[in-house]
Amino acid sequence: MDKKLVIVACILGATCVVLGAFGAHALKEQITVEAQQTFETGLRYQMYHALLLLFLGNNKTLFSIKTKRIVLYLVVFGVLFFSGSIYGLATNTLTAFNFKSIAFITPVGGFLLILSWILLIANLLKKELKKD
Repeated sequence: MDKKLVIVACILGATCVVLGAFGAHALKEQITVEAQQTFETGLRYQMYHALLLLFLGNNKTLFSIKTKRIVLYLVVFGVLFFSGSIYGLATNTLTAFNFKSIAFITPVGGFLLILSWILLIANLLKKELKKD
């Protein structure tokens, strides 16, 4: 499980850097400043959660395997829904598809990301209670 977490973290991190470079160079003249800021929001959240998975994959003692597995799925789907929809919304004027029609998945993705953090907190509190 730890290796899988680190691999997924690296994939999210690498794609974030690629998308960041694409946004900074190829999209700079194509979309508004506001859309660029929106795009950067998606990048930030993707990288934050790549770092979270990297931390989880390198932590052998604080979190159970079950918690790690659930957080992995919450983060992957959360990033896909949240950041992915934000990328689409920011570049909406460049595509034939209207990403505004699926904008409802942005808060769903955000909710999944929040759930991943709450699950980690609950796991830590439960672990602490067992020691007492």
